[in-house]
Amino acid sequence: MSFLCSLKKRIILKTITIAIDGFSSTGKSTVAKQLANKLKYIYVDTGAMYRAITLFALQHDFIATKKLDKAAILNALPAINISFKYNESLGFAEVYLNGENVEKEIRTLHVSQFVSIIAAISEVRRKLVAQQQEMGKEGGIVMDGRDIGTVVFPTAELKLFMTASAEKRGRRRYDELIERGDKVNLEEIVENVVKRDHIDSTRKDSPLVKADDAIEFDNSDMTLEEQFEKIFALVEQVISA
Repeated sequence: MSFLCSLKKRIILKTITIAIDGFSSTGKSTVAKQLANKLKYIYVDTGAMYRAITLFALQHDFIATKKLDKAAILNALPAINISFKYNESLGFAEVYLNGENVEKEIRTLHVSQFVSIIAAISEVRRKLVAQQQEMGKEGGIVMDGRDIGTVVFPTAELKLFMTASAEKRGRRRYDELIERGDKVNLEEIVENVVKRDHIDSTRKDSPLVKADDAIEFDNSDMTLEEQFEKIFALVEQVISA
């Protein structure tokens, strides 16, 4: 009996889908990676996919402070290939753009300043949503982004909506970039966080909204350990149910 129960539990673990949405710099990717490692699931950082296309647009001068060549971006879409390759030493999959590792380049403040604009383009979203749904069609996946629980996986067994104050999120992003060696300004980062919140929440195509059946999770005053413990407890509840 214990063997059958154990086998049944493994089957359930392989089929559950966890969708994590929320505002920028709320730690979605961090907790998603932790859950994927703990559960031996596939992890997909959808934000990194939009960042990769943004980097491509910047590299080819399709976008700038007062410029957006939407036609050029759409024409280039078929030639843009985004993939993930697991880095055993880091413990997570890195992002590749047309065969080149761009994990570090896509995390810069410069890319952050334009990613919400690129993500608001309907044709870009359709291309990436189709890829994301294909990645998760077998279940056993943790995916984070802005529209995972509402558009990509509306029937996910567990949906989380991450939030925190703009100041706390800006400080986290600032600390992360400083640790990487980037020269950044805290006020500019908080301003960028607020700007991205507005663009993500008001865009016409797949705006950032909390799914009706999502659990809102405010981690403004939580450590990473506290956050993971509380969220993993929710996962165990869903699995045991």
